[in-house]
This record gives sequence, structure tokens and C-alpha cells, in this order.
Amino acid sequence: MLEVSHLSTYFHTRSGVVHAVEDVSFSVERGETLGIVGESGSGKSVTCFSLMGLIPKPPGKIHSGTAILDSKTDLLSASESDLRNIRGKKVSMIFQDPMTSLNPYLKISTQLMEPVLLHEKVSKAEALQRAITALAEVGIPDPEKRVHAFPHEFSGGMRQRVVIAMALITKPDLLICDEPTTALDVTVQKQVLDLIKQRQQELGTAVILISHDLAVVSQVCDRIMVMYSGRVVENAPTKQLIQHPKHAYTRALIKSSPSEHAKGERLFTIPGLPPSLIDPPPGCAFRHRNTLGNPNLCLCDRNPELKEIELGHWVQDCTGCLAPQG
Repeated sequence: MLEVSHLSTYFHTRSGVVHAVEDVSFSVERGETLGIVGESGSGKSVTCFSLMGLIPKPPGKIHSGTAILDSKTDLLSASESDLRNIRGKKVSMIFQDPMTSLNPYLKISTQLMEPVLLHEKVSKAEALQRAITALAEVGIPDPEKRVHAFPHEFSGGMRQRVVIAMALITKPDLLICDEPTTALDVTVQKQVLDLIKQRQQELGTAVILISHDLAVVSQVCDRIMVMYSGRVVENAPTKQLIQHPKHAYTRALIKSSPSEHAKGERLFTIPGLPPSLIDPPPGCAFRHRNTLGNPNLCLCDRNPELKEIELGHWVQDCTGCLAPQG
């Protein structure tokens, strides 16, 4: 469904060039769910905004790479008119913040009907019925009435559900989810994830799920891609990555999960902060925070490269990050 190769996105600022995404490659098959995890600032959202053509230009610029959708269209070089036909129809995105995703001046009905009327030849009455059905599917009570409300009349969690309904209403081939369940309680979170899974089974939708929650990603994703400092550090099938993580950063993320600790035990944390992405020096970006490998062996003269160490299991070839804890 989607083949991304050597994507690099930079932001040219007064302080210097921010290497937000550097040489990122991955693929997503039809009906597959790819989870992208990593700390804030690791490049997860910028990667997906690049695919959608939503990087502000300037200061942002896609310096290299291709993103071939359905073996036909390169999303990174497509014209704005072509992207308008793709966005909301073939590719939809659930944004992290529903407060900025919904227009406060327009009714929910108007915003839900817009992608249907724009991409499909249907009447307004049919589009309205589709909007009501979409709200019901994401758990909005009394959808016939609530569809005519304004965003400020919904709670934060309800607005998030509206954004999810908007992304699903056109039955896209590829669904990008940027922290889609952040504002939802556990019960509704499961409902939403089950709905996305159901759409996958019915339509073969490919899903990219960005999340900080490893528990959620490990439950719903077929593969997990771990990003750090704008680069991919590990990419493997979910079970393989969770049970046999190779990179020190991946091991640290898993060890940071509260479920890995006994009750009352002090939580493990990764020391320090990620390095600046403004003209980063060559070498392993994680070496100064590496406590689960051997930082003395981390690369200093070149950037680590992704290598396939097992079938479908890719990891950066930094000796220090692959080493056992010293």
C-alpha cells in the first residue's frame, strides 16, 4: 500500500537546520497496522505530516525520498491538486489535538459531510446520514441530534471521537493515526481501536499508528518501528520486537513501561535528553543516554545504518547499542 524510501525532512530556522527526519524508510501492506513509537521530538509526527503534504513550507522542506502509494503515486512529489484528491479519500489522518482539528465556527454536520461531498457523488441528505452513522460508530450518544451541534458543545474526548469519525467516513485505503486515543478513557479507547480493526478486516485498510503507549501498540499493531532523534533505530514484527528487542533504546523504552515493574518498585527512566537536531554530529545519537548497552562502543565517526539481522527485523548497526548491558 505504501513504500517510503530514504525520507528526509528539514526545517530551516534562524538557529540552523533542524534535521527532523533523516533517511527514514518503511513499508505498510494492505490490511497491516504499523506502529511508530518514540519519545516526543523523535520525528514520528513529522514523518506522517511529510507524507500528507502538511509540512509548512517554509521553513520545512522535504530534502529527499519517495513515498509510493498503491504502486502509483509518489506523495512527496505530487502536486497540490493531486494531494487534495488523495487527502481525505485515499489517505486520511486522525490528528492528535481535536481542538485544532475542528473548525469552531462550523457545525459538526458540516465538517463531517465535507469529505463525503468533496470526494463522492452523493446528495446532502445521504452525506448527512453517513455523518450520523459515523458518529454512532465511534460511540457518540444521540447522533441524530448531536450531529448539528458545534465543537464547543462536546467534551475533549467527544471531539476526539468526531475527528476519528471524520477520518473514517470516506473509507480510506490508508489511515494515519497520530495519538488517536489520547483524550479517551480506556473503555472508549478499546471501542475506537476495535472500530479501526473492524474497518481493516472489511476494507483492507492499511493503518499507521503513532503512539507513546507501548501497551496499545503491542496489542493492535503487526509491526513496530522505533524512532529516535529523527531516525529509525529498529523495525520488526511486534511479537519479535517486544520479546527480543535488540537496540538499547528499544530495550529502554520497554523497560520504562510501568507493567515491567513490581508494585512499589522504582520506575526505570532513560537519563538525560535527546540531542539537538540542529546540525547533529555524526555517530550514534543515543550514546550519551545508553545505560542498557555499552556506550564506549557506540559509533562516533559515522551514522549507524539499518541492517536486517533476522528476517523482517531491522536495527541500527551501532555496536554499543547492540551490546548487552555492561
